[in-house]
This record gives sequence, structure tokens and C-alpha cells, in this order.
Amino acid sequence: MNRLARTTLPALVALAAIALVGCAATAPASSPTPTSEATGPCEQVVVIVDYGPLDEPSLDACASAGVASDVLREAGVTTAGTVDYGDQVVCRVNDQPSPDETVTIDGQEPFVESCQTLNAVAYWALWVRTSVDGEWEYAQEGVGILELADGQSVGLVYTPGTESTPPQG
Repeated sequence: MNRLARTTLPALVALAAIALVGCAATAPASSPTPTSEATGPCEQVVVIVDYGPLDEPSLDACASAGVASDVLREAGVTTAGTVDYGDQVVCRVNDQPSPDETVTIDGQEPFVESCQTLNAVAYWALWVRTSVDGEWEYAQEGVGILELADGQSVGLVYTPGTESTPPQG
């Protein structure tokens, strides 16, 4: 397999996973529970949002097990889809990138995310980890159907280009 196929294939898999996303853009049901030394380890589902090149601090929270969209909402994470694909494709997480923000990705022309359709320059990758000591993997299901159990983790990473890095944590 050539280098282009090795680097492009994971991005296509991620876009396919993102295409399965069923999400809601509603207000969180409750305040997120941060995971930190002060609160101890999360015994439920760890939620991580990594904004990558966007100017936002990462989020690390703990939420009850269930469908990923509900887990995210409980953790204070909102998502929005695209015009062409609705909520099947995550375009914004907690209103990022904002509708009036110019996004700059190395090697690409700056752009403003319109959420019209899939973006080939940068996207939100959905990751899942089945245990605290497990490896992060691209989610094989979208947030609308992905079931998460206590001890698992879910991550959304804003990914520039074609190679996504797993969440840190």
C-alpha cells in the first residue's frame, strides 16, 4: 500500500464514520463533571473534545453511559450538522468553528466553515476507547447510535488535513 493510500484511507474511514453521526444542537441537560485529580478518576464515560488548531481549550468531562449523543449532551457538548447532510455529519462542536471565524490550516487557504457540506480541509473526527487502558480507535458508528458503557471514552477531535490524531487522555 503506498503512502497516499495509508494516509488517505484513515481519513476516508473517519469521514464515513462522521457521515453516520446523528447529533443534536440542544443545550446541555446538566453541567459537565470534569475529570481531574480533584474529582478522582471517571467511573462513567470519559468525554474529550480536542479543538486542535481552533482557539479553544480542550474539554475533559465525565458523563453517564448511554447513546453517545446523550453522553455528549450531558457533558455539555453540543453538535451541529451540515445543510447537505443534516445531523449525519458533525460540522460544529460547541459552536466551533464559529460561523464567522476564519480557520487557518497549514498549507491550505484560510476558510470560513459554512456547514453547507463535507469539508475536505478540516473535520471533526469521532474516536472511541473501550477501556481506560485501551487504544483509541475511529468510531464505527455515529453519535446517534454509538452505545457507550461505563469505563469507555468518546472523543471529538477537530482534524486538519487527512490524518487525525487520537484524543489525549
